[in-house]
Amino acid sequence: MSKRDTLSAELIRLREAAGLSGRRAAAAAGLSQSRLSRIERGAFMPTVDEIRTLCRLYRAPADARNRLVKIAEDLREDRASTRVVLQRGAWRMQERIGRIEQASARIRSFQPTMVVGLLQTVEYMRGSAGARDSDETLRARQARQQILSSDREFTFVMTEGALRLNVGGPEVMVPQLERLAEMAGDSRCRVGIIPMSASVPSPQLPVHAFHLYDSRAVIVGTLTATAIITDPRDVTDYEKAFDQLEHLAVFGDDARAVIGRIAREYSALA
Repeated sequence: MSKRDTLSAELIRLREAAGLSGRRAAAAAGLSQSRLSRIERGAFMPTVDEIRTLCRLYRAPADARNRLVKIAEDLREDRASTRVVLQRGAWRMQERIGRIEQASARIRSFQPTMVVGLLQTVEYMRGSAGARDSDETLRARQARQQILSSDREFTFVMTEGALRLNVGGPEVMVPQLERLAEMAGDSRCRVGIIPMSASVPSPQLPVHAFHLYDSRAVIVGTLTATAIITDPRDVTDYEKAFDQLEHLAVFGDDARAVIGRIAREYSALA
């Protein structure tokens, strides 16, 4: 990847400032050289203890150490019950996801049933929100969208069926599709649509939404829970699945043509 994620970039900067090679740093920290290399490449999620050990070795300032520890805590393998998330305040989970996005250099999302959250208009967001979503949660979701103006690498893939889920009627869907068409023509991110005419070659492809953050983590949401997955084997499986889904999708003018056709059908309903 052309741009390193925050965790990788900062760990490399601190190691080099300490005058240590990767081999020497790994030995002093009690890690294998391959493990440290994978951590620095963004291909492996270190534990909080490993982050603290490396920060001590590099004599990192307190603010840098605290920032890296917080990233590791946000990205830890986790499964949060929807009931628990709601009891604690769903906005807290939204803010956690926002911090994960901020720490990532590459964000990939697949959504088969609705518009990807980062691309939703406010009206669509309100129309698709659960009855228990508070205004604070919606504000946190909107705040996450500011990341779209950054220099991160975004790839969003949705099915044509996701755009045909009528959320709030034509008065909501037409502006939402206009926004998608605009984003599909924006050089800052890639918006792909899997048309209904596409032939899906493998029954093993996931039929649920998932979101990849570099090669470190995947977030999967279900009706009853949100899971943050960091096992490298599982992350690799999701990356392979995303690559297949991405190849099924159309981008650029072709994506805008699909979006425009659906938008005209909603306009006719109005």
